[in-house]
Amino acid sequence: MEKQKAKGKLKIYLLWPVLLTVLWLAVGCILFAVNKNAAWLVLGVTVLYFASVISMYLLRRKYILKDYVDFAMDYGQLQRKMLKELRLPYGMLDADGMLLWCNDEFAAISRREKAGYEIRELLPEVKAFSLPKHDMEDRIYHAEINGRNYQVALRMMETPEFDEEIEKLGFVDSRGNTEKMIAVYLYDETDMVLLRQENYDRRLIMGLLYLDNYDEVLESVEEVKRSLLMALVDRKINRYMQEIDAVIKKLEKDKYFFVFQNKYFAELDEKKFSILEEVRSVSMGNGDTSITISMGLGVNADSYQKGYEYARAAIDLALGRGGDQVVVKDGENITYYGGKSESVEKNTRVKARMKAQALREFIENKNEIFIMGHANGDVDSFGSAIGVYRVVKHLGKKAYIVLNEVGSQLRPMTSRFFNNPDYEDDLFISNLKAQELATPGALLVVVDVNRPSLTECPALFDRIEQVIVLDHHRRASDSVENATLSYVEPYASSACELVAEVLQYIGDGLKLRPLEAEAMYAGIMIDTNNFMTKTGVRTFEAAAFLRRSGADVTRIRKAFRSDMTEYMQKAKAISNTEIFMGSFAFAECNPTGVESPTILGAQIANELMEIMGIKASFVFTNYKDKIYISARSIDELNVQVVMERLGNGGGHMSVAGAQLTGVTVPEAMERVKEVLNAMKKGGEIE
Repeated sequence: MEKQKAKGKLKIYLLWPVLLTVLWLAVGCILFAVNKNAAWLVLGVTVLYFASVISMYLLRRKYILKDYVDFAMDYGQLQRKMLKELRLPYGMLDADGMLLWCNDEFAAISRREKAGYEIRELLPEVKAFSLPKHDMEDRIYHAEINGRNYQVALRMMETPEFDEEIEKLGFVDSRGNTEKMIAVYLYDETDMVLLRQENYDRRLIMGLLYLDNYDEVLESVEEVKRSLLMALVDRKINRYMQEIDAVIKKLEKDKYFFVFQNKYFAELDEKKFSILEEVRSVSMGNGDTSITISMGLGVNADSYQKGYEYARAAIDLALGRGGDQVVVKDGENITYYGGKSESVEKNTRVKARMKAQALREFIENKNEIFIMGHANGDVDSFGSAIGVYRVVKHLGKKAYIVLNEVGSQLRPMTSRFFNNPDYEDDLFISNLKAQELATPGALLVVVDVNRPSLTECPALFDRIEQVIVLDHHRRASDSVENATLSYVEPYASSACELVAEVLQYIGDGLKLRPLEAEAMYAGIMIDTNNFMTKTGVRTFEAAAFLRRSGADVTRIRKAFRSDMTEYMQKAKAISNTEIFMGSFAFAECNPTGVESPTILGAQIANELMEIMGIKASFVFTNYKDKIYISARSIDELNVQVVMERLGNGGGHMSVAGAQLTGVTVPEAMERVKEVLNAMKKGGEIE
């Protein structure tokens, strides 16, 4: 056995007698100068003291060391016992994740008496590749063990001094290396998780519920049945709210405010807000007219006031998208439910008159007005811009129309305005020129689009303070915010229809020129596919107004005929159409030799809807490094929802589109198929 030697602090403690001897010798030497007898006495006592200490040290040294070792062993055993019985679950892993040792608390939690198993057997969340590899690299996981929640902390430890102890216990890793081990700690956070979940469940969700077509439905019902109809609707709504323990208050005849706990939201989400169908099913024998509702919910807000603001923004978005749907606003995230019904056309024109008067006031207070539609402008975008231009000129102000590229479909109409002595040379300007001329004091009028990212010049929104939006597309989550005036009506067939109504209420004898009337009439005609889709009474009234203003239908029809190349590409795309799920048509539009492939893609989508049994059509066009998708339906699928779920898409229930980047046409088709499969699985497609 190796001879034991004192070291460290123990060695210093044992040297104290020697140090004291040196001190007394120094004192004796100093006393020689004062009293020699006293000095000799001190030196004698010091020598005697030193001799006694040395003899005791030499004779008792091994016993002293033994007592120290015995104490250290007892102390180490006490430490191990305390560690073994520590209430904190604690264990040691090797570098491969093998549990080498654990204390009693850890064993009780794992319900295993001995170590020697892979930690992944107990904690599947802990993967071999995710174990810490460095001393300061802690890993935190959250796991559930036997019904309780734990925070799992892993830390690498350098423990070469434990090698012998571990080897004695018989736990060595697969490589025979015991120098690096991983400490694993389990912190019981069950109560914290439960409290956190309870706090989350008890959060209040603010909601607003509006009846979309209250007046229209009551007009179609006999007077004696109106009270009964509203009683049935109220009963449906109140019963639905009782099921989620909500407090509901009727604000007006067609508006409700309600509050309920967050724990019920998952149930509503799972059932896709069945209240939409329940209210729509209420009937009093009044034909096809049924009452629909819109709901806006504010979720996970920091305060009640913020939650109410979320709910207001959500209900505005729901109404702007045509109603008959639920919009949930969770911070910046927007989720849509429903939207299966077409927007109801309003019989009254009060709103159009009010918007016309407001538009006139804003234009009269500005000197320069910039008008723009969406990028890759179409006939509806151009025609509605021309209509607004006429209002501006009628009020004696300067107008600019932002127009970049002109496609083949639009050229027959725009060519009649270019180099026309009746119109200014700078009427049409590019987006770069618009940015040069724009000032904060100007006015920006956006037509046929409500999303800044899709306009001809998104930069104008940062340069001009006041913005007016005139559009017929359903609102999206990234629509223009804080518009000075917004007239967005999804029931309208086109932006030209809205502008035509506004023109009739501007006053002071405003008259359209025949060329301008034809541009607007063409916009309605193209967007309604020759008055076959999304047409209502007000659509034909707007068309009649334009006809009275001089629009020549024959000239419009001649201008928008297809050339032979486009017709052949259209026929080829239709002949190669793929039918998915038995009722969805998928086709690819070949852009070769076609000046406006996206317009051709939209025409192909319209043609496919003439085929019996087709519920919706999707046409994919690869143009300028993007995949343009044109989606059409009649009444069996909300293609707007499909396009929105792809990302950058939107539109109407029956007419929608999207743009995808970084994908091929087959990949884009696959993404649309995935959305349709998910909707079918979720019960949104029959």
